[in-house]
Amino acid sequence: MKLKLLTAGVCAAALFTGVAVADHGPTSVGGANMLPERNIIENAVNSGDHETLVAAVQAAELVEVLQGEGPFTVFAPTDDAFAKLPDGTVDTLLQPENQEQLQTVLTYHVVPGNMNRDALWEEVMENDGTVAFKTVQGEYLTVSRNGNNLMVMDAQGNGANMTVVDVAQSNGVIHVIDSVLMP
Repeated sequence: MKLKLLTAGVCAAALFTGVAVADHGPTSVGGANMLPERNIIENAVNSGDHETLVAAVQAAELVEVLQGEGPFTVFAPTDDAFAKLPDGTVDTLLQPENQEQLQTVLTYHVVPGNMNRDALWEEVMENDGTVAFKTVQGEYLTVSRNGNNLMVMDAQGNGANMTVVDVAQSNGVIHVIDSVLMP
């Protein structure tokens, strides 16, 4: 009886905090299993939701960096997130003459360290609901509480919801987000 109540309590807590109860199998992103023994790039290329991000990482010549040891926490915008940008923005960023600007945008989505959702939540709660993290790019992202979920905000105050969290990688963690963040 106590075990049933405990299980029910854990499931209810997960529902009310917006966290899915994992079955400890691989996380699926974009129709592909993300395997924790693979690095960020090895997993991202298999996600049907991150084709634009992968193309951008390749154009920015950041593949080797994101295959490196890390650890990295990556806030990974989906193809739909890139599609929300003003018309022509992605095409412009992908041009070779804009490689430095593209690197700036992409590295703004990467924070040094391996911060899962629980670690982010703890930091946010210890800092009155909002905490800033320095990105690899050098500027800061803000992570804040949005009800029982977390939101990532850029320097202009534009927010991105974390739609899939804790996608374990051999060199860090990915949190899928629904908007592109701009430094």
